[in-house]
Amino acid sequence: MTIHSTLKDKTETSAETSITFGNNRLLIDLCGELDSNLTKIESAIDVQINHRGNVLTIVGELDSRKHAEATLRALYGRLEDGREMEPADVDAAIRMPAEIFEEPLSSDQIEMFSGDRVEVRTRKKVVEPRTKAQNNYVRSLFDHELVFGLGPAGTGKTYLAMAVAVSNLIEGKVDKIILSRPAVEAGERLGFLPGDLKEKVDPYMQPLYDALNDFLPAKQVEKMIEDKVIEIAPLAFMRGRTLSRAFVILDEAQNATTMQMKMFLTRLGEGSRMAINGDTTQIDLPRGVTSGLVQALEILEGVDGIGFTKFTAVDVIRHPMVAKIVRAYEAASTR
Repeated sequence: MTIHSTLKDKTETSAETSITFGNNRLLIDLCGELDSNLTKIESAIDVQINHRGNVLTIVGELDSRKHAEATLRALYGRLEDGREMEPADVDAAIRMPAEIFEEPLSSDQIEMFSGDRVEVRTRKKVVEPRTKAQNNYVRSLFDHELVFGLGPAGTGKTYLAMAVAVSNLIEGKVDKIILSRPAVEAGERLGFLPGDLKEKVDPYMQPLYDALNDFLPAKQVEKMIEDKVIEIAPLAFMRGRTLSRAFVILDEAQNATTMQMKMFLTRLGEGSRMAINGDTTQIDLPRGVTSGLVQALEILEGVDGIGFTKFTAVDVIRHPMVAKIVRAYEAASTR
């Protein structure tokens, strides 16, 4: 990585760090249109970044300068690797120093993290985890036959599980993908929806369709569904089946009853993998009905061979306001 940095500590309030970048074209991409990426980093870390030629000068407190330098180095390294950089990647790089290490990253640590990253290859795109928890979750999906992903909306649980499932299918590690979720209403009644059973169920499955279409061509998705290579069905349809050589994803698992959860877990067959995702703060079951996900976590914690990944507001990769909303609700729940 052709980067050089110097420190000029004039006073505690006017100290600065200068970073020289070797590739002007990559530096332009790093800064973003009208220096939009620099503006985002300045706002998030409370520093000032001055851009002159191939040099970026960071002004601010020492810890903030180290944080900003680590962020810039990580993003520049990404561009040197030939990878595209989206706004969410800037957000992830800003979070990375505080999230992965107790102190801001050194250049060696940045290289270590870069080398440790996980990539999931699908037909349409390469998917990369953007937080430490996401990285751990993807590794767990590859390493374990049964994995629980727990946390708020927007943390990428379903999206990443779908990416790993498609990757496994493409590589021939499984013969089919089975996608399921409980058909539990959040306010509406399923029976009042128009159409036959498939038309009633499809709205509940739409997030799964959306993720699939991100990784596979639409016509291929349609053909795979038609040939039963990809199955999408309500949880109740799993009873009596043994799911062999399949990658099975149960979404919104917090809305499964205890009997449904036990039934689902015992469907696991030879050569199969299961990803069970849910948010225990968003249970839509009738009052007095215990969530099967909550019970399963209590019973299965500590069982060898089962992976558990817990996501928090830090891992929300939707609009930044979503993370703020999640944090506010988390704070309210502890009062």
